[in-house]
Amino acid sequence: MSYKLVIAEPEDPAMQTPVVSTWPARIHQILPQVEVEYCRSMDHAKKAIAKADAAYGDITPELFSHAQRLRWIQSPQAGPKAGYYHNALVESDVVVTNMRGIFNDHIAAHIMSYVLSFARGLHIYRDLQNEKRWHSGASTVHLPEATAVIVGVGGIGSETGRLCSEFGMKVIGVDTRLQERPHWIDELHRPNALDDVIGRADFLIVTVPETPDTQGLFNRAKFRIMKKTAYFINIGRGATTSLSDLRDAVVRAEIAGAALDVYEEEPLPITHQLWSLPNVIMTPHVAAAGPYIDDRRTEVFLDNCTRFAENQSMRNVVDKDKWF
Repeated sequence: MSYKLVIAEPEDPAMQTPVVSTWPARIHQILPQVEVEYCRSMDHAKKAIAKADAAYGDITPELFSHAQRLRWIQSPQAGPKAGYYHNALVESDVVVTNMRGIFNDHIAAHIMSYVLSFARGLHIYRDLQNEKRWHSGASTVHLPEATAVIVGVGGIGSETGRLCSEFGMKVIGVDTRLQERPHWIDELHRPNALDDVIGRADFLIVTVPETPDTQGLFNRAKFRIMKKTAYFINIGRGATTSLSDLRDAVVRAEIAGAALDVYEEEPLPITHQLWSLPNVIMTPHVAAAGPYIDDRRTEVFLDNCTRFAENQSMRNVVDKDKWF
């Protein structure tokens, strides 16, 4: 089947991926019947999308409003920011696919770096090193006696659970979709049981995307359920966690500490108290960094281009109502 595909490059240079500019030629090699229009500006994209059957990129509500026969959108991300799944898109027949699965190993390794740092007190010793102080005694966590509660057992959460189990940890998963429990997860619960399992966590690990159900999910009430010796880790989306509530929980020693790669506001303002708390580890939204991401993103997109041309089922279809 022939169709027209629009590739809308983000206007923000920080969001641009050089490999995307190579896709028109690659698509032509495998699908010569497909017309590809590569757009470097919003004005260009608005004109091109009017007659497009498919599109890749940040298809904003304004851009979407110019589409007349669109049937498929490929999101560049696994979990786009709030607003991507606007009402007009959700209510339409347009199929949306995302990039979930391409970051699993990198993000799971990032999570484990947090877990191991807390377990061995490395965050404390790093500060002491910077102060040139020789001092022992940071608290430790014996992982074979520890429990990880993983909220969101998709690809990232599942791989994280597998790694936690390799260190001998008990792994409890909380997920809305997963039907069959992987053997490395000891217990699997639905989100309505979240409050019941939070109090059992030595490490509460959040990997869920931002959705209507997860916005602000981790707040004062949730932190009060956690053990005072527990650590909170978020690599999902910043909007799932109230940073003011988290700060209060850490400052008041209601939890042992926190590690964050995502934030309600990015970059995190330099005035925020989290910057200066010794039992908080922060990284600047880099958990997905690692090799082969461009290759994996390309493989997913080209595969879906072929599937669309052949009227086959698509990879990573999104439930638009739930945003993932």
